[in-house]
Amino acid sequence: MKAVDRLESMLDALEARHRRRALIPAQGLDFASNDYLGLAGSKLLQDAAKAALARGVPVGSGGSRLLRGNHPEHEALEQEAAAFFGSEAALFMGGGFQANQAIFSTLPAAGDLVLYDALVHASAHEGMRASRADLRAFRHNDVEDARKVLTEWRATGGSGHIWIAVESVYSMEGDLAPLEDLASLAREADAVLIVDEAHATGVFGLNGKGLAHDLSADVLTLHTCGKGLGVSGGLICGPRVMIDTLINRARPFIFATAPSPLNAALVRAALRELATNAQLVAAAHDRLRHAHHVARQTGLPDSALTSQIIPVILGDEARTMATASALQQQGFDIRGIRPPTVPKGTSRLRVSITGNVTHEDTSALFTNIASYQSEAA
Repeated sequence: MKAVDRLESMLDALEARHRRRALIPAQGLDFASNDYLGLAGSKLLQDAAKAALARGVPVGSGGSRLLRGNHPEHEALEQEAAAFFGSEAALFMGGGFQANQAIFSTLPAAGDLVLYDALVHASAHEGMRASRADLRAFRHNDVEDARKVLTEWRATGGSGHIWIAVESVYSMEGDLAPLEDLASLAREADAVLIVDEAHATGVFGLNGKGLAHDLSADVLTLHTCGKGLGVSGGLICGPRVMIDTLINRARPFIFATAPSPLNAALVRAALRELATNAQLVAAAHDRLRHAHHVARQTGLPDSALTSQIIPVILGDEARTMATASALQQQGFDIRGIRPPTVPKGTSRLRVSITGNVTHEDTSALFTNIASYQSEAA
């Protein structure tokens, strides 16, 4: 069998299982993106781009940061991000996926333990695959199970450093990590707590700083710039020695073309807006409170109503994709999520409350979801 025939057969098998993916143009009301503050297409960032270009900020970097790709905009962003998020230092990378690869493939050493939540991002798993550390999962948001797994690892001879990996807001469940309890565990174990703030940045914490910025533990945070901040890239924030180690040892940083300096200028503008415009975060919370209210009225359980990400679990993959398609035809841009992104039997509509919809839009969406659910019952 030729390679192309094998690949075609694989795609046909995905099609038969309702798992074949395709690129769909963005259209309709935005309940699918991660643009939680509505900054991506905002006049704020358009004006910031014009101003940056006018002062000579280049579009491309021309090389890696360690060659000629380092630009004053990168360094200014890193200084401002460290001050904003309350860390010693920060490192700007091309994206959150790349940043997680760098963190987990570089910082934990052979003999260490990476103790991770079972639902942590795929990008963290990619980084862990390249790590020489021991890897152990604990049940989602279960701190006692994490303590148990850690204790068992120590009992079997584990003696290295501990790195605890979690998300502050989980991308498919929408629930929040018990960060205070995890910080207590990190202090007990003399561990580093790695918190992926991808879906919290811009939405939770003082001025949208995330949920981990004031934890009393050794913390390394990742703030992606392509969600609440409306741009792209990733900011790793933490102790200077960890940032310097990444600069010297992280292959996803060393061998990658540096992010666009123009991009760095736009992230700076987004952070300045968060720091000075309290209404930005307040409006996001107003939207999610309304969404929780109307979702509750349509029968969604409180367990699904924690953040701006609302999972509507339908279970069956075919039904999930058909419902998503029907909603798209009604003018709602919403996507069905199925395995392997989520566990088997938990296919869902992932409702994202963005800065691009009104209360009326959200009410209409959940009215339509309720009608499709009643038809299927």
